[in-house]
Amino acid sequence: MKKWEYKIIDSTHLAGGIFRGKKFMEIEKYLNELGQAGWEIVNLDFNDVTGQMDFVGVARRELTH
Repeated sequence: MKKWEYKIIDSTHLAGGIFRGKKFMEIEKYLNELGQAGWEIVNLDFNDVTGQMDFVGVARRELTH
């Protein structure tokens, strides 16, 4: 049976603070870094109500031990 570990991702906790004014390429870079570390995005919700590119989500990766 597979076992998973989970990670909450929140753009307000990233280096440089909130993604205000950041380009999609910068956000993609961050998400690709998670993918390279083995994380799979399970859910991602963007909040653009304030005109900012903020998001929160859940990622998972399989435990290997």
